[in-house]
Amino acid sequence: MTPVVTPVVHVEGLRAVAGAKTLVDGVSFALSAGRVVALVGASGSGKTTTGLALLGEHAPGVTVTGQVTVTGHVGFVPQQPSAALNPVRRLGGVFREIAALHPGDRDSLIATALRRARVPAELLRRYPHELSGGQQQRVVLAQALVGDPAVLVADEPTTGQDPITRAEVVDELASVVAQGVALVLLTHDLDVVRALADEVVVLRSGQVVEAGPTADVFDRPRSAYTAALVAAQPRVTVPSVRPPGVPRLETRSLTARHRSTAVLHDVDVRVGAGECLAVVGRSGSGKTTLARCVAGLHAAFTGDVLLDGRPLPRSLRWRSRASLAAVQYVFQDARSSFDAYRTVLDQVSRTAVRLGGSASTDPRAEALAELAAVGLDEATVTRRPAGLSGGELQRAALVRALLARPDVLVCDEITSGLDTLTQASLLDQLAALTCTVVLISHDLAVVARLADRVAVLHQGHVVEHGSAADVLGSPTHPVTTGLLGRAMEGTEEKRK
Repeated sequence: MTPVVTPVVHVEGLRAVAGAKTLVDGVSFALSAGRVVALVGASGSGKTTTGLALLGEHAPGVTVTGQVTVTGHVGFVPQQPSAALNPVRRLGGVFREIAALHPGDRDSLIATALRRARVPAELLRRYPHELSGGQQQRVVLAQALVGDPAVLVADEPTTGQDPITRAEVVDELASVVAQGVALVLLTHDLDVVRALADEVVVLRSGQVVEAGPTADVFDRPRSAYTAALVAAQPRVTVPSVRPPGVPRLETRSLTARHRSTAVLHDVDVRVGAGECLAVVGRSGSGKTTLARCVAGLHAAFTGDVLLDGRPLPRSLRWRSRASLAAVQYVFQDARSSFDAYRTVLDQVSRTAVRLGGSASTDPRAEALAELAAVGLDEATVTRRPAGLSGGELQRAALVRALLARPDVLVCDEITSGLDTLTQASLLDQLAALTCTVVLISHDLAVVARLADRVAVLHQGHVVEHGSAADVLGSPTHPVTTGLLGRAMEGTEEKRK
C-alpha cells in the first residue's frame, strides 16, 4: 500500500486584488517535504504575490482570499536582498538577533547558516553597502536558514550571481531540500528550474497557464506561452570579431578602496563610442565598484576616469549637469533607486526636465511613450514603486536613464530580474543603442549577445581584457574558463 504523503504547503484558489487590478487569480498547488516547486512567468505575473501569501503577508492595498496552509516555519529569501538588510547595522549584530529567536546555541546556528549559504564569516563585520549584489544575496539566504525552516520561499535566489556562485547556490539549495525542506522557487532562470524543481507552475497575468513535472512542461509544453518562454532563453555563443573604435570611456590606473581595504587595483579598461564593454567576474570581484567609480558614485579612488580624453570629477557633487547627463547608471536593485512615495511616471519624466536631455515640450508624454516601448502601460507607471514588480521597475529605471540622452550608459545586472521574453526584448533595445554601454553582468549569454569588448575582474585585478570574440572564444585565465564552463553547462546540470 502506497503511503499517503501530507503536503507541507497547500494553496487552493488563491486570489489577490489591488483596487481594480487582479494580481493573482485562482492559483492552486501543493508541495511535500523535500520537494521543489518553481513558479515561473513574466514580471508581474503573480509569483512574488503568491510567495508572500505563504508567509501570510501581502503588499499594502492588496486583498488576498483563498486557502493557504503551511506546516512549520517558513524562511524567505527576497528578490531584492537590500530590502532584508539594515543599511546602518553591521551584519553580525543582525544575525545574532535572528539566532536569538530560535532554540539552540546562537553562535552554532549562525556558523551553520553561513556555511550552508557559502558566506565567509569575516563579512559579518561589514555593512550591507560594502557587499556586492551577489554577496548580499547569499547573506539573506543565510539569514533565512538560521531558523532551520520547514519551508523555504526563495524569490530569485540566483539573481546577480556569477555562474560559479549560482551553481554553488543551486547545490546548497539541493542539499537543503535533501534534508527534507520544501522549496518554493520563484525565478526567471530556467536553467536553475531544470536543475532544482520537481514541478513547475507557469503563471501569466496571475493565472496558471500550465503546471506539471519540470521535464514535461519545458520539453513538451502544451501552452504557446510556455513554449515561447523556453525558446527565448539565451545561450552562450562566441560573437564575431568587431574592430575597436576610438576610446570614448577609459579608466587609467584606477585603484579604489572601501575604507582601508583596496577592492580595485590599477584597473585600465577602455571602450569606444557606440560600443559595449562587458565587465564580468565572480561576485565580490569589484565589478560594481568599478561601475560606481565611472558614474561618480564612489569617489574613494586614485587614478582617472576619462570621457573623450577628459578626466571626469570623481564625485557626482563635482560634476556639471552636462557631465551628469553624459554618464547614466541603471542599478541592479532598481527598487531602491526610486522614491517610494512618488509615482514611477513622475520620477521617470523628471529626468528629461532636470538633465535637459529632452527637446520635448511634454516630458510626461515622452516618458509614457518610452515606457510603453518596454511594455509598461500608463496604468502601471502611474502607480508608486511598491505597485510594480522588480522586473517592471528595472525596465522603468532603464527608460529613466535613457531620457537623459547619455553618452555612456552603465548597466548593473539590469537583465537579471527579467523573464526570458522580456529579457530578449530588452536586449534588442540595448543592442540598438548608439551610446556607449558599460555592462556589468554575470550572464555570459547576455554578454555574448551585446559585448564588443570584455574585461574580466578577479579580486580587483583585470585578468583579461580584449575583444569579446577573443575573451569568450579563447580565454586564457582560469577564472574566465571557469565562468564560461559553468555557464555553458546549461541544462546538463540536473539535481540527482
